[in-house]
Amino acid sequence: MNFLKRMENEILIADGAMGTLLYSYGKDSCLEQLNLSHPEQIIGIHKAYLDAGADIIQTNTYAANYLKLSRYGLEDSVKEINKVAVQLAKQASTPNSYIIGSIGGNRGINPQSVSIEDIKSSFQEQLYALLLEGVDGILLETYYNLEELETVLTIARKATDLPIIASVSTQEVGLLQNHTPIAEAMQRLENFGADIVGLNCRLGPHHMLMALEQIPILSKAYLSAYPNAGLPSYTDGEFHYDGEADYFRKSAHAFRNQGVRLLGGCCGTTPEHIRAFATELKGTVPVHEKKAIIKEERILISSKTSKPEFTPLQEIVKERSSIIVELDPPRKLDTTKFFEGAKALKKIGIDALTLADNSLATPRISNSALGYLVKTETGQRPLIHITCRDRNIIGLQSHLLGLHTLGLNDLLAITGDPARVGDFPGASSVYDVSSFELIQMIKQLNEGLSLSGKDLGQKTAFSIAAAFNPNVRQIDKAVQRLEKKISYGADYFITQPVYSEEKLISVYEETKHLDTPIYIGLMPLTSSKNTEFLHHEVPGIKIADSVRDTMAALQDNPQQAVQEGIKITKALIDIAAELFNGIYLITPFMRYEISVELSEYAHRTTEKLRRKHRVNNINN
Repeated sequence: MNFLKRMENEILIADGAMGTLLYSYGKDSCLEQLNLSHPEQIIGIHKAYLDAGADIIQTNTYAANYLKLSRYGLEDSVKEINKVAVQLAKQASTPNSYIIGSIGGNRGINPQSVSIEDIKSSFQEQLYALLLEGVDGILLETYYNLEELETVLTIARKATDLPIIASVSTQEVGLLQNHTPIAEAMQRLENFGADIVGLNCRLGPHHMLMALEQIPILSKAYLSAYPNAGLPSYTDGEFHYDGEADYFRKSAHAFRNQGVRLLGGCCGTTPEHIRAFATELKGTVPVHEKKAIIKEERILISSKTSKPEFTPLQEIVKERSSIIVELDPPRKLDTTKFFEGAKALKKIGIDALTLADNSLATPRISNSALGYLVKTETGQRPLIHITCRDRNIIGLQSHLLGLHTLGLNDLLAITGDPARVGDFPGASSVYDVSSFELIQMIKQLNEGLSLSGKDLGQKTAFSIAAAFNPNVRQIDKAVQRLEKKISYGADYFITQPVYSEEKLISVYEETKHLDTPIYIGLMPLTSSKNTEFLHHEVPGIKIADSVRDTMAALQDNPQQAVQEGIKITKALIDIAAELFNGIYLITPFMRYEISVELSEYAHRTTEKLRRKHRVNNINN
């Protein structure tokens, strides 16, 4: 009998965790490969769950797809691993049990990390491998991203008439990552053809029941729940769960009262947890009616936004010429010269002082701390760089909320130089997200939502700059990347330093179709050694041979070399001011007097151009 038929009048018990059991036994590599190397262990776990009262067991194939197996060099073993997994489950099964093929989600906290096209091809290969071996149904589990789940559910529904279970995971109770209410998500999955919809992983019984309270009894699909055994602990380098099986026993009827007809366990659960559910619910009939608690989370988000003290830079540079200057935070604790520079640049009227985030992976004083002091002590507008390198998702969101609280609303979102180029080459580069997703994350905060979809109670007011590197062989490819950043929410761009008139003209021609403003980066050279280092060793910087030759000719005259570097930059300012409203000056080696001179020159140049254009308009 099809297990859906049984669920008309029965509550069925599913199995619990496979991966965390294997992890507890010391198997912390590719757990799906154990189907081939340790088949007896997999069979033993299946039998333990069946002996505990499970009606349905899932294959050990959660991550047995091309995308995930490729991390271990096993991408060519997809069919074999899935085939053997079903065979092992059949060896353990009983006449009254059912086998469902497990297929896990690929997208986690970073929805764009895997393309939909890659997901489709990877999913299809695994799905057909499971179907050919004769499973009784398909379990789509641990999907954080609704787009991904709806995509693979559509494929699976077209491929088979077998029962399909579609299960989402949430980071916030009752809300998916994109802030879709859980009740709406369940209804959508039912409409896409799922026979059973529900929740698994992430939440323990307490919070999963809170989420289930929001889901009504659906007209066609049944409800499922696979809670975790509470939250994990981390001791001596190992994860473990301490949730007791008796706690599961006490919550069993609460799951039934919420309309659940398929009840199992996820991370941290053992055969004892499943036995607790089975002992309480075997032989009981499911409920057919319940009153769901409707959560109007979407309309609860406050429209309040912290009002920025400054007009957004993207609006300024659209209306008039604008100059911003980078002054790197010091590597040492003496900030005297830094604040001398900040005050001098404030005095001549630049629009913002930009502060890098440990550029070249070299530790410096926190740019957010200095930015706050720049703002409060000098009245200068700080533009804070944020890299993806040094903070995970938790740290990034916390950092951004802190910047909002300090009133630091101008940000430059960048990927960041890898740790191996800096002072600590053995340090980890985090890169939970790329600059694209960081931009998207900041935009979501501007909507009053955390990355997990939680209401922040207030909207941030960040203005988001993105980096643009025109120093590449194929600038059209760089512009495509720029356009992608615009689609993710970039408000304006700041370029890597440019060192030739030809490159300035090329950038203008390739970007003039865009409405998004650009600040052209210019960094004065100070010596031949400095020039060669930038050209050969710093990512994203290329210097014309003619400029390098000029600086090389002055290698024995350091003062003249500095003046030549200033002269070259002034010549570039003349061209840049004709083509772009935004000029971004990068201060070399804390020599802020150079940036002051160049800023004053840029002001004079742009004023001359403004007067010239005004006269031309009058004459015309």
